[in-house]
Amino acid sequence: MSLATLPEVQAVPTVVPPNGDEDAFYEVVNGQYVELPPMSTYSVVLASRLLGRLDAHAEAKQSGQAVAEALFGLNPQPRLRRRPDVAFVSYDRWPKGKHLGSAENAWDVVPNLIAETISPSDFMEEVLEKIDEYFRAGVQLVWLIFPKQQQLHIYESSTAIRVLTKDDLLDGGKVLPQFRLALKDLFIE
Repeated sequence: MSLATLPEVQAVPTVVPPNGDEDAFYEVVNGQYVELPPMSTYSVVLASRLLGRLDAHAEAKQSGQAVAEALFGLNPQPRLRRRPDVAFVSYDRWPKGKHLGSAENAWDVVPNLIAETISPSDFMEEVLEKIDEYFRAGVQLVWLIFPKQQQLHIYESSTAIRVLTKDDLLDGGKVLPQFRLALKDLFIE
């Protein structure tokens, strides 16, 4: 996807959590502050492992930046900011060395890839809604990690889904060519 075809993202006014705790994990949905529940330790470990592999690949290929729990400004109307567990932004979408902006604002770029770790507190209806939002914003690939089932669901669109188990090999498809991860290495206890 070229820069010319990306949806235009405009700066959204800074939203401060109602309790004033700027370190709180939150998202903004339809302009409303939504606090995120903490992730389980195992979910954090899985997200960290995936981030490490994505970051190493991106660094080796000089292809972009992998981040964890960054707040992204996906759509200024109706003010949508999401904080995926892991995201990858290519240098095509955010050139290497370009200033990221101030710490209190969302990163105003649409990631190429988003990965979410599903926790017992997540409602699938809300997760599917979030996936639709990601694709409408211009995300190209979404990975859902199911820790208990040791599965990873690959969404190439809201309706094109593949399910991998711990015995399968994950690849980055068109978004991250040459990226490979044996899921047995992700799901190790």
